[in-house]
Amino acid sequence: MDILRAMRERHSVRSYTDKPITGETLDSLKRLIEKANIDGGLNIQLVLDEPKAFDTKMAHYGAFKGVRNYIAMIGKRTPDVDEKVGYYGERIVLEAQGLGLNTCWVALTYKKIPDVYTVADDEKLVVVISIGYGEDQGKAHNSKSYDKVVKRSKNAPNWFKSGVEAALLAPTALNQQKFTFELCGDKVRAKAKLAPCHNVDLGIVKYHFELGSGKGSDIWI
Repeated sequence: MDILRAMRERHSVRSYTDKPITGETLDSLKRLIEKANIDGGLNIQLVLDEPKAFDTKMAHYGAFKGVRNYIAMIGKRTPDVDEKVGYYGERIVLEAQGLGLNTCWVALTYKKIPDVYTVADDEKLVVVISIGYGEDQGKAHNSKSYDKVVKRSKNAPNWFKSGVEAALLAPTALNQQKFTFELCGDKVRAKAKLAPCHNVDLGIVKYHFELGSGKGSDIWI
C-alpha cells in the first residue's frame, strides 16, 4: 500500500480479533521495528500474545477489546525521546497499515506487565501501540481547519499546505491536535502546545508533515 494512502485510510482501532500475527506479516513488522530502532536510536519491542496489559478496568473504560499484541515504545531518557518515539512509532504504524494491520496509540489505559519487555535504568517506556487485526477499520477523527494550526503563513506554497493537511490526519492524544506550523522562509517551525503526550504528538505530526509535503527532516527549525 502506498504510504500516503495508508495515512488517509489508517484510523485508531481499539477492538481486535483473535487472529495472530504470523508469517511474512510478522517478519515484515519485525523488520520495521528493527529499522526504527536503528534510525532513531530507540529500543522499541514487540510483545505478542500477551492479554494482561489490556485486561484492566482502565483498558475497558478506554473501550479496548481483544488486545493481545502491542509495541512497547522505549528509548533512552533524553530530552527528545518522546518526540522520537512519536516520529518513528508513526512510521511503524503507517507501514503496518500497509501490511493489513490495525493500531492505536495508548498512553494510560494499559497495565505495565513485568518481564514481557526490557527497560534499562537509563531508558523509559513512553507509550505502547496496540496492534493486530481489527474488528473494523476504525473511524476518521474530527479535524481542525488549516487556519487553526497555521501561524502567519499567508501565501504559503503548495508543499507547505499539503504538509499541514497531512498533519491534520495524524492521531493525537484525545484528538486535541494541539500543534501549530509556521513557514519561515524555506524552513518550518512546528510547536506543540502543552497537553497530554504533546511531544509524542509533535513527533507524529512532523512525520505526517514530511510525508504530505515531500520534504525531509531537514525542513525543521
